[in-house]
Amino acid sequence: MASASASAGGETPLVDRCIDAAAGGAATVEAWRRQRRSLERLPAQLADALLRRLAARRLLFPSLLEVFQHSVEEIDLSGHIAVDAEWLAYLGAFRYLRVLKLADCKNVNSSAVWALSGMSTLKELDLSRCSKISDAGIKHIASIESLEKLHVSQTGLTDNGVMAISSLINLRLLDLGGVRFTDKALRSLQVLTQLEHLDIWGSEITNEGASVLIAFTSLSFLNISWTRVTCLPILLTLRCLNMSNCTIHSICNGEFQVLIHLEKLVISAASFGNIDEVFSSILPSSLTYLDMSSCSSSNLYFLGNMRNLEHLDLSYSRIISDAIEYIANIGMNLMFLSLSNSEVTSQALCVLAGTVPSLTTLSLAHTKIDDSALLYISMMPSLRILNLSRTCIKGFMMENSVKVLSLSALEELKYLESLNLNNTQLMDDVIPPLASFRALKYLFLKSDFLSDPALHALSSASNLIHLGFCGNILSTTGLRKFVPPATLRMLDLSGCWILTGDAISAFCTCHPVIEVRHELIQELQANYGGTSHLHKSSRQPQQVKAKVAKSLAGPSRLADICFVDEKIKYSKEEMMELQHQAKSNSLMNVAQLPPELRRSV
Repeated sequence: MASASASAGGETPLVDRCIDAAAGGAATVEAWRRQRRSLERLPAQLADALLRRLAARRLLFPSLLEVFQHSVEEIDLSGHIAVDAEWLAYLGAFRYLRVLKLADCKNVNSSAVWALSGMSTLKELDLSRCSKISDAGIKHIASIESLEKLHVSQTGLTDNGVMAISSLINLRLLDLGGVRFTDKALRSLQVLTQLEHLDIWGSEITNEGASVLIAFTSLSFLNISWTRVTCLPILLTLRCLNMSNCTIHSICNGEFQVLIHLEKLVISAASFGNIDEVFSSILPSSLTYLDMSSCSSSNLYFLGNMRNLEHLDLSYSRIISDAIEYIANIGMNLMFLSLSNSEVTSQALCVLAGTVPSLTTLSLAHTKIDDSALLYISMMPSLRILNLSRTCIKGFMMENSVKVLSLSALEELKYLESLNLNNTQLMDDVIPPLASFRALKYLFLKSDFLSDPALHALSSASNLIHLGFCGNILSTTGLRKFVPPATLRMLDLSGCWILTGDAISAFCTCHPVIEVRHELIQELQANYGGTSHLHKSSRQPQQVKAKVAKSLAGPSRLADICFVDEKIKYSKEEMMELQHQAKSNSLMNVAQLPPELRRSV
């Protein structure tokens, strides 16, 4: 039955529970590891899953690997710093191993990979960022004739090591990113005619070396970012191209005009000789993904007839509001749009309204848009993720001397799941409309003017899973009185400087299913053994309250105080102003700052 379940393409709840029990602890592992014959008959999928669970819980050790050498087909030990020559000595004996991932294993060196020499079943090997792998290690790897995928990015290879790879004629994927080899080494790889994926970012190749890429007749993915290549030969099979941080003159250089069927183009921080000429080599209807973030060009005329575009990243670019019309013209199938850190304004979004019916993700972070943009955004019916952080959003507008809550407009977005309003100018009285967003699961609020009432207003947010309330003026009393939504699983209170250890401990005890993030959590866990029911002596909150009282006494004493957060440097006048703003809340009659902030000195 277990075998049937595994072959179905994933572990059933019962199988998962069995695996979880088997990886319950060191004593459990020691009890079953002697049953070698039973484990050798374990189906590959179940053996793979058990070994993954053991690795994740740091219960795996070299001699235990021997138990799995007749059953496991895939092993991922990426990032495990304990992996060294001893581990590889056991791994080299695995009879059916197809995939071995050792990325970021800093103790894996050239002599250690000798144990992998001649493995006949290995199809994929990942040694990315194993800095101790040199040309000597590649000579061992070159004996694994069955390899089809090899990742050796950011290793210590030179031209000689890269040339040794040419013996692996079955390679379909080769990742040499960050390896500083030259045109000479690239020419030696022309024999790898089955290559479909080639990653050579950061290499020393030039236009002359790039000309040999035409030999790879099956190449569909090419990454040559951070190189001196400015022109590419005609690569008719190419579907994904990354030329970020390059100066681009042509991506299809030849005697005849040919259109390549690119589907994905990443040219972040690239510069152009003639941008219109570069894009004239691409079949407009084929491109679905375009990343032009950090590009200096403000011209979007080249978008032309790219009506199948689904992903468009123009963040950190020089585009202005007038260029938005080109996006509107090709917006019918657009699903992702980033205009963050650009010069677009609220009026520009008026042009987009009604032209992007499929848009699910929109980022306007670090732009000058204000509340007038919210009405236009509400006309993008498919939005699920919206980033408005570091904008001029206040949450209200004045119409005929009447304060109108502008966030209510976003209630029209029936599918909105994630809303980021960090580092805006929101105040307590504009928050209540957010609680009525029925699809909202992830909400991020950070403002110099948010306090207890803002948090309490979200108690009725029926589907909220993750709430970020970082850096706000949340008091101990405010947290204790907060009734979280039943669905809440994460509450991030980082930077809420008034909170005390007792308040956080009490909240965690009352709501054990909610993970709380705060600077004091680590201290509490260290003092009380990492238990979920945290308790702390009354001495700590008294110390924090004393610091708050001293901060209210004026700026002259600030230099002598050890602050929990920089925001504790409020002057008395600033604190009184914040208190006045909370009292003026017209929508919530409990909008008063807690005693901790109202105490006179």
